[in-house]
Amino acid sequence: MTTRINKTHKVISEKGSALSKYQHIIVGDDSWLFLLYFEFCGLLGKFPGALGIVLRKFFWPRLFGSCGKGVMFADNVVLRQPKRIHLGDNVIISEFCVLDARHDDEDKVITLDDNVMLSTNVMISCKNGCIKIGKNTGLSAQTIIHATNDCPVDIGDDVIIGPQSYISAGGNYHFDQLDVPIREQGINPDGGITIEDNIWLGARVTVLGGVTMASGSIAGAGAVVNKSIPANTICAGVPAKVLKERV
Repeated sequence: MTTRINKTHKVISEKGSALSKYQHIIVGDDSWLFLLYFEFCGLLGKFPGALGIVLRKFFWPRLFGSCGKGVMFADNVVLRQPKRIHLGDNVIISEFCVLDARHDDEDKVITLDDNVMLSTNVMISCKNGCIKIGKNTGLSAQTIIHATNDCPVDIGDDVIIGPQSYISAGGNYHFDQLDVPIREQGINPDGGITIEDNIWLGARVTVLGGVTMASGSIAGAGAVVNKSIPANTICAGVPAKVLKERV
């Protein structure tokens, strides 16, 4: 099985105005009214300090598919197709975070449950994949989570993700045809990533597609997790290997 054609590339290459392409790819809605509101909220996104937080708290929730109570948006947050993003109560989104919910079909593409915290420069990026993050989970600075090719990333409750971690689901490119560019040979889907409840990823941990990290497991700093990890175990290394069980 290989991936379908990336619709974003198709839209860009087709005839049409730059504005209509912007609405389709970035805004995610063809309505002129929503476009104007999206642009207005974008201006509010630049306001620093307490004033900016208050203005965004009042106006921004209407951008999303759903937005709970007490959500805080810092300045310079980037949103793409926000109607496909769903936020629980007391979510915190820090400065320079990116939430990119591009998808051809699904309406619930990025879900951040209650009390999720995104630190500075976190990127959550979807291209025809869905990402769900459970309650009380924290993502440290410069973490990237990427889901594509209909391969989801499902992160449970009470998870700690260290800085500069990289979690990517989607698959690997085919590369057996030497006369065809690799990007045109399609992708073999990996089935996605599941990170269950009560897990700790140290700094700069990489989790690759097809992996399940079972509840209570820990990955040491710098680990590359390319195989599933049993519950209540500690793994480390490149590639990651189970070192011992938690006692």
